[in-house]
Amino acid sequence: MKIFIAGATGFVGGHLTAELLRRGHQLVLLSHGAPAAERPGVSYVRGDVTDPASYQPAVSGCDAVINLVGIIREFPARGITFERLHVEATACMVAAAQRSGVQRYLQMSALGTRAEAVSGYHRTKWRGEQLVRDSGLAWTIFRPSLIFGPRDAFVNMLSDQLRLAPLMPTMGNGAYRLQPIHGDDVARCYAEALERPETAGQTYELCGADRLSYRELLDAIAEALGKGHPWKPALPLAVMQPVIKALQGFSAFPITSDQLQMLLEENICDGAWRDTFRFEPIRFRDGIRAYLKG
Repeated sequence: MKIFIAGATGFVGGHLTAELLRRGHQLVLLSHGAPAAERPGVSYVRGDVTDPASYQPAVSGCDAVINLVGIIREFPARGITFERLHVEATACMVAAAQRSGVQRYLQMSALGTRAEAVSGYHRTKWRGEQLVRDSGLAWTIFRPSLIFGPRDAFVNMLSDQLRLAPLMPTMGNGAYRLQPIHGDDVARCYAEALERPETAGQTYELCGADRLSYRELLDAIAEALGKGHPWKPALPLAVMQPVIKALQGFSAFPITSDQLQMLLEENICDGAWRDTFRFEPIRFRDGIRAYLKG
């Protein structure tokens, strides 16, 4: 199968391209910057995901389109916004598939996405989903929880902090839960969806086997590093929420109001995706130990 992928040069894209190549697929990857050197089974096209004319010819002749494009934080001065990259980009990708006669379309969304969400991240992800559902394509939507793996941002950021000092403040009580899933497992679901016609028209929430509170997640990371559990003082939300709102415009500040909101809402699911994709996900402690121990 020949597959066009936008967002393939990111963290999840690395896992997905490796899995698809392993299965013998031919890949066409959209690259915003200078295309990388081509490798067996992979070609690159330089373009902007919000400018279909820049990549439309490369979509023609493909058997499927995958959209992995997404951001977790906005930088409006640089044109990096949820509206542009979750909504406009999806509209452009859908249109490119339609014009090229490519029916199979897979979309990356996010767990917790819904119309009435508080966070702009989740609301724009929902609007992107609606564009896909209304497209007339043979679509599949994936909503993963927090994704972890060797090049992830979140777990590696926390581990870097823990290497410096055994102190990890939490927003509020830290009892809110997450259910992380490994990037390899997400990639496997995408690859298997391409081979399973029954996944068309379906939305799958992807989460791992371990449901951890934020405090437990911090302890698991410390254990993977061979360290004792850190001290986790609770920062009052009533104090931190206005501070975050005031400082989130500075790129060096580590968290935004949207990110705090999503953390407090929790990030868990019932694991029903395993009824379709019949494999056991990588356990969180096993997965992070493999890349943090060094």
